[in-house]
Amino acid sequence: MQIQTTQHDHQIAKLAALAIALHMIEAVIPSPIPGVKPGIANIVTLYVLYQFDFTTAAWVSILRVFASSLLLGQFLSPTFILSLSGALCSLVALGLAATLPKRLFSAVSLSVIAAFAHIAGQLLVVRLWLIPHAGVSYLIPLFAMAALFFGVVNGLIANAILQQTQNGKSSE
Repeated sequence: MQIQTTQHDHQIAKLAALAIALHMIEAVIPSPIPGVKPGIANIVTLYVLYQFDFTTAAWVSILRVFASSLLLGQFLSPTFILSLSGALCSLVALGLAATLPKRLFSAVSLSVIAAFAHIAGQLLVVRLWLIPHAGVSYLIPLFAMAALFFGVVNGLIANAILQQTQNGKSSE
């Protein structure tokens, strides 16, 4: 039995590979604050959400988490669980936002929502599993500021890419 792939399958694979590559690059960049990363692979997720649909964006995001964890030797480790919980919470938030009128949200606002959901999911796992102590709540302002900053930056980058894509399509 031969499985047929479509052009859409190839596009998803390429975009997932790009997200994985960005995640791998980010993994080797030292962070001044442990646990704070810019989440540049999420730019790809936002792009896919706008260019395709939520399901495709979810596939790209989940493929990135699993493949990156395998490549980094972190599969089923606490780091993998944190990454997966953040990605799942982010996807739930994006899925809910996608049901609302599109005119209410830009790539920037969706990026900020996703970043806050991502960090909330991770802090919840830290609090419930890794460090079951109320002191974890002291980290919330720091991580919230990072989520806001990187959410805005990644959203602006995604928005610029989306505009370039639209300009390229309209000039054809």
